[in-house]
Amino acid sequence: MVKLSNGLLDLAKASYDPSEIAFKLLRVDEILLDARQSVQQSLYGSKVNLHFEEELEDEQLITLQGNEYLLKVAFINLFENGCKYSQDQHCSVSIQPGPTHLILRFASEGLSIAEEDQEHIFTPFYRGSNKEGIEGNGIGLSLTQKIIALHKGSIVLESGSSYKDVSRTVFTVKLLHYKQPPNL
Repeated sequence: MVKLSNGLLDLAKASYDPSEIAFKLLRVDEILLDARQSVQQSLYGSKVNLHFEEELEDEQLITLQGNEYLLKVAFINLFENGCKYSQDQHCSVSIQPGPTHLILRFASEGLSIAEEDQEHIFTPFYRGSNKEGIEGNGIGLSLTQKIIALHKGSIVLESGSSYKDVSRTVFTVKLLHYKQPPNL
């Protein structure tokens, strides 16, 4: 009940007028580390790995204007879903800085999201057909999508690709990073 109430409060916060939400410069890797710690403490036996796709030479490529609390909620939701629906309670995120955007890929292997469920996965209170025996209330992914959109980003689902009979689910989040203009 507490988790549902908190989820509804977070959903309300993410629905505020963007001008009413405090944004500041944040390092995404630090928020991911905090989110990972929260998930590993709350879901016994879960494992969350972070991986940089390339060596980071400029920290501005992982810095963005954002709301730390809301981004942490979004990342926790993605990690929790990855761990709960994986075969081994394992989820990973790859971090790929680009020229204008930071791309985060949250991946897990295990239960796939059925094709007919994929178009509704970001609908509030919707739970897919693979929900049997897994706790949840259908708020997490809709809240996550709202938070990412509030940060002028996007989130896309890819589920069902399979390797050695194991299904892979990937949520790709694309966020505009903060790149300070060069000194003139």
